[in-house]
Amino acid sequence: MDINTSEAALTSPERRSIFVGENGLRAGWSALIFLAIFVALVFISALPFFSFIHFQVKRGDPQPAYVAMVQEGVSAGLVLLATWIMSRIEKRPMRVYGYAGRAKIARFVWGCVWGIIAISVLVLALWKSHLLAFDGSLLGGPAAWKYAAEWALAFFFVGIFEESLLRGYLQFTLARGLGFWWSALILSASFGGIHSGNAGESPVGLFAAAAIGLVLCISLWYTGSLWWAIGFHAAWDWGETYFYGTANSGVPAAGHLLSEHPTGSLLWAGGTTGPEGSLLIVPLVMLMALAMWLWWGKRQGVGGRG
Repeated sequence: MDINTSEAALTSPERRSIFVGENGLRAGWSALIFLAIFVALVFISALPFFSFIHFQVKRGDPQPAYVAMVQEGVSAGLVLLATWIMSRIEKRPMRVYGYAGRAKIARFVWGCVWGIIAISVLVLALWKSHLLAFDGSLLGGPAAWKYAAEWALAFFFVGIFEESLLRGYLQFTLARGLGFWWSALILSASFGGIHSGNAGESPVGLFAAAAIGLVLCISLWYTGSLWWAIGFHAAWDWGETYFYGTANSGVPAAGHLLSEHPTGSLLWAGGTTGPEGSLLIVPLVMLMALAMWLWWGKRQGVGGRG
């Protein structure tokens, strides 16, 4: 190929298009189309459900489990549908957006195990530091099993919805244009910002949501799959909301096994935000990142994607 031919190729309309790049539709436009489809699906398909939820639960009131199941189940279905639509548009298998990888069930189960361990470590640290006190009331009988199952299903939907929305299609797509870690930082910050609408949220809680989101991106980086993150997310929320009975990112819940209340300063006890509003979340997040590197990074090498 001579110089003139090479220059013509580089300045061809396809190369210069602000809409299309070497790998098809540019990442930014793909992300905007995905978000537009998702928002349209919310208004078209889910408006009756969300209207029902609005009338059932007022801002700041404890959230019933059945309302959470409806809200999160619909949201999970819509984000998966939007992802499937984009997979058809882009002619890619849907699994490439975070649903591939080996041992999906095992990764999900281990994510659940570590989610329970992580929230238990945080609650134990708060309790031992006299920043949290249990009220002594314990939910028992059939109601305990009923709420345990309902909240488990609700938070499974939460895991599917939030991980698929912010660490699924969007993470895969923005990484095409910005690289994995820049897109992870942007989406993790967005994950924290989304929680600002919660009635009892705090600045520390918003930081914690973003930091935990970034840690969950580490699991995606090493495993190439969302399933560990989905399990961790679901189990963390279930332990926080149902088992220990604390507020979850400022949202109280109706129907929980234990009951507690914060007893120290807002920055250390978390206040109405719950354990995620405590500064103790910072060393916990650092320990989680270190543990993930020791477990996956040492075995696979940096960027192992195994």
